[in-house]
Amino acid sequence: MDVGALIFDVFGTVVDWRGGIIREGQALADSRDGLSGVDWAAFADAWRGRYQPSLQRVRSGEQPWTNLDGLHRASLEELLAEFGVAAAVGEADREHLVRAWHRLDPWPDSVAGLERLKRRYIIAPLSNGNVALLVNVAKRAGLPWDLVLSAELVRHYKPDPETYLSAPGLLGLRPDQVMLVAAHLDDLAAARSVGLRTGYIRRPDEWGPGGNAPEPGAGDQLDLVVNSLSELAEHLGT
Repeated sequence: MDVGALIFDVFGTVVDWRGGIIREGQALADSRDGLSGVDWAAFADAWRGRYQPSLQRVRSGEQPWTNLDGLHRASLEELLAEFGVAAAVGEADREHLVRAWHRLDPWPDSVAGLERLKRRYIIAPLSNGNVALLVNVAKRAGLPWDLVLSAELVRHYKPDPETYLSAPGLLGLRPDQVMLVAAHLDDLAAARSVGLRTGYIRRPDEWGPGGNAPEPGAGDQLDLVVNSLSELAEHLGT
């Protein structure tokens, strides 16, 4: 494959969003009254469950462009009411929880795998996360990106074609010289539909211990299927 750049989905693919939100929620509960009964695993899953519906409201034009921090904040307001703890969480704590998405941990193989891949390829996130969020995650987690690509730059959320095509356009490459690496088959299908190469990474722990990664079939037409970023580096000769 004549690939010059690897672009990565971030949430679930490179960093553990679920474990991070659970950790932050539990830490807040330990320091505040009225939060001891919250099931933070369920809270994290519910917050993530609002992710695609909130993106779709923007994609459809129902809602004007709003970056992911803004969408996360709106979803948080609904969740605090749903879990019956709105009165126990003040404004400063709400902002702190939204910023929890900026403080996620990398998967154990992420940093070392990316460092190997960077020796040969341009590497960058291509995420629905806004630029500030992605930069903060990278700084905290030590992710060695060459640059940060975000849906915010083109004001289109994945799976809009404009988002995927922004990467080869900005990097001066053909679409088939860019590979999207992701743990989500729908993301990869959308990238493939506009000519990008695709690499699937199994992340069974994305939804917690005992989780199962979807197993791709022949119809997914993936270029590579791996279990870690280190394995991806081996396949790509770095």
